[in-house]
Amino acid sequence: MDTPTLFAFLDHLAIAVFAVTGALAASRKELDIVAFCFFGVAAGLGGGTLRDVLLGELPVFWVAQPAYVVVAVAASVLVFFTAHVFYENWSRYRLLLWADAVGMAAYAVMGAAKALAAGAPAIPAMVMGAMTATFGGVIRDVVAGEPSVLLRREIYVSAAFAGAAVYVMLIGVGAPFWAAAAPGATVAFVIRAGALARGWSLPVYRPRPGRDVDRV
Repeated sequence: MDTPTLFAFLDHLAIAVFAVTGALAASRKELDIVAFCFFGVAAGLGGGTLRDVLLGELPVFWVAQPAYVVVAVAASVLVFFTAHVFYENWSRYRLLLWADAVGMAAYAVMGAAKALAAGAPAIPAMVMGAMTATFGGVIRDVVAGEPSVLLRREIYVSAAFAGAAVYVMLIGVGAPFWAAAAPGATVAFVIRAGALARGWSLPVYRPRPGRDVDRV
């Protein structure tokens, strides 16, 4: 498989996985198939849309290539008819979080790759990778009325940024696409998986006692 074909395959795969998380959110609300598709499209295409708008890449990718919308809708319809199969052993939210971890890892790399292809420097490309990988999940949670995944204590955005950073750095030293994409996605997924399985988190802000106004 040549690099452009592999790039396109991984891009569609990432969108399909994120669409699955959107459809799973709809299943938690016990909505109809149209809502499944709406949630899936919003989650699958949201991050990439933000990336293209910020990069000035217009029209955005799914307007230029409607096949991306078809992939998101197909993934959502599949979940509508099969989600119950997995719920015997997995809670709905747990399944959503792990599917989100897979999509986040793939999208972190693809977002960074598209940013580099658009001419973005290394650091902005890393940021674009993290934003692409996480914004779809934010849209999904807002639309579903769920607590945002960003508000969970476990590491999330940092995992996406780490994966994007690994990809960008490897590309910077001359690695081919697949040799940079695989480690980048793996790093993002492993960090997020550790966060989900072991509760990994970064130090949080702790409020400090207010100053005594009577003291000079």
